[in-house]
Amino acid sequence: MNNQHCETCAVHNKGQLKRLGINMENYDFAIAVAGNPNTGKSTVFNNLTGLHQHTGNWPGKTVTRAEGAFDYNGNKYKLIDLPGTYSLLSTSTDEEVARNFILFGQPDVTIIVADATRLERNLNLVLQVLEITDRAILCLNLIDEAERHKIKIDDRLLSKELGIPVVPTAARQGKGMANLLAEIDEVASGKFICKPFRHKSKTRKLDKAVTNLSGQIESRYPGIKNARWLALRLLEGDKRIEEAILNDEMDLIIDN
Repeated sequence: MNNQHCETCAVHNKGQLKRLGINMENYDFAIAVAGNPNTGKSTVFNNLTGLHQHTGNWPGKTVTRAEGAFDYNGNKYKLIDLPGTYSLLSTSTDEEVARNFILFGQPDVTIIVADATRLERNLNLVLQVLEITDRAILCLNLIDEAERHKIKIDDRLLSKELGIPVVPTAARQGKGMANLLAEIDEVASGKFICKPFRHKSKTRKLDKAVTNLSGQIESRYPGIKNARWLALRLLEGDKRIEEAILNDEMDLIIDN
């Protein structure tokens, strides 16, 4: 992959990824793999990376991190397997690690692995991820189990509603993985422009509060990403975000 093409398409925050312990030297794109526990997330990760992977801990955490890599269509991809979580509201260390990686590392693609047999339960995390990134793919895993239970999912309609690619897979059997690779390449390279579903507030008061607060955040931290999402978290009483701002620690998560 030539450098000009890489600079045009890659959106990851190299400085912040380095702080998070991710070395992007010799790689074109950073790919995060997120999902609820027991969705086959690690199986998807292993299928994509094969033996090209290693494990370690997140900096300052006891949470295990797995990294892997693969080449596709002339590009070099680094995959980071995030901790399995049900939410990104940061009530646990695992959730905090996953949230901060997507929010501040700004991976080029976030693959959200969902259990096709329990899709409704998994959509909570899907919608939360779509609030903080414009580049995502829903990997509808265990589709074979869903079919066995006579559960039918219209993946094309779901893709239209969510505004992102939706790929049915059965990772244990390798089913759908070629399609997933193709979609990763499309989103990472910018050939597919995601238009993710975002929940819209039904109250003017909340909209006004979010707009005012996000403006203050952007003024205090020029260039910060996802100011509106941070404003919402503050309004909801997210203690970790509050502490980061009160203690002037937000500079630690902004790539200067």
